[in-house]
Amino acid sequence: MKKNDLIELALLAAIWGASFLFMRIAAPEFGAVATAAMRVAGASLFLIPLLGLREGLGDLRTHWKGLLLVGFLNSAFPFALFSFAALSINAGLSSILNATTPMWGALVAWAWFGQRLDGSRLLGLALGFGGVVLLAWDKASFKPGGSGFAIVAVLIATLSYGIAANATKRFLGGASPLAVATGSQFAAALLLAIPAWTLRPVEMPGARAWWAVVLLALLCTSVAYILFFRLMKRVGPTNTISVTFLIPVFALLWGWLFLGETLNGSMAAGCLVVLLGTALAVGVLKLPSRVATTPPGPGATPGTPPVTPPPTPR
Repeated sequence: MKKNDLIELALLAAIWGASFLFMRIAAPEFGAVATAAMRVAGASLFLIPLLGLREGLGDLRTHWKGLLLVGFLNSAFPFALFSFAALSINAGLSSILNATTPMWGALVAWAWFGQRLDGSRLLGLALGFGGVVLLAWDKASFKPGGSGFAIVAVLIATLSYGIAANATKRFLGGASPLAVATGSQFAAALLLAIPAWTLRPVEMPGARAWWAVVLLALLCTSVAYILFFRLMKRVGPTNTISVTFLIPVFALLWGWLFLGETLNGSMAAGCLVVLLGTALAVGVLKLPSRVATTPPGPGATPGTPPVTPPPTPR
């Protein structure tokens, strides 16, 4: 990659890493569902005019059923779960667990499309989920005040992202990336409108929480999508997907700088194991050929993970 591409990749990771910080600020005052709803509604207001100017809105009408499905799986449901998790676990832990998303995508592709899992990918899945156990071992208490439900919520959200990635591939292959990004955010806004109104905060949130929601919508969703798809076009899927490994670094940094969060030894070890497992599971890293003897599934290109509109708890 060229220097400018590397800078944009780091910028994208920094933006998506900041989303965990903003959820930690917004969710306690707005509530989980309202935070998610305002995020996707704000992103829709930004992206719809952009899509209309660049490509027109035809894809939204043609693919509305698929966009509703992906809007639920890739935005409405996981965004609400991540916002719920932000009420009780720190930004760094949430971002590390989010890095399991490509592993869920690989599992869903195996179950849904019959894509074979070679030795590298199987080892990656085992390592990745072992890292999750390491991270959650001393935190997954389901007693009052424990983090168990929050950790489960994040893992369900990442599974939803994995399903969404494959659903996008299956049902929205004919739509442009910008149309998928725009339509899925708009669909999510529609799906969350009534629940968000029902669960709206009793007291008016403060200015800090409002700024966090605005930045979630405009920076961490709208601008991030534009950067992602621009990188996709310039450097390809394999290079772009490496942003997955940089996001926790920035989330941990922002949490430390602005929220006083700390990184302990078990989190650091769990983070490294999860990221190594993810790299193997999506084919960024490969075992030597004498170890990884199982051939990839039909149509699979080693080292090229399936690329769809990214999971953005972000």
